[in-house]
Amino acid sequence: MFLTAFGVWSWVIWITFAKNLWDSDRAWAADGSPTAYFVVHAVLTVVSFVLGTVIGVIGWRGLRARRPQSA
Repeated sequence: MFLTAFGVWSWVIWITFAKNLWDSDRAWAADGSPTAYFVVHAVLTVVSFVLGTVIGVIGWRGLRARRPQSA
């Protein structure tokens, strides 16, 4: 249960972070191009999405494996 909850929590947190990153003044240079700050944090966000998804899937599979099988 914890791993599944962690996966869901990761998506909630990192979606909020991604929205805030996109709207940040530090994310964009004067000419409209992304800054190093944006690139680093975008990579961090993508990696966290992937890890949160993998952990959530592992948790979901564990929950399904605990259920009694129907005949």
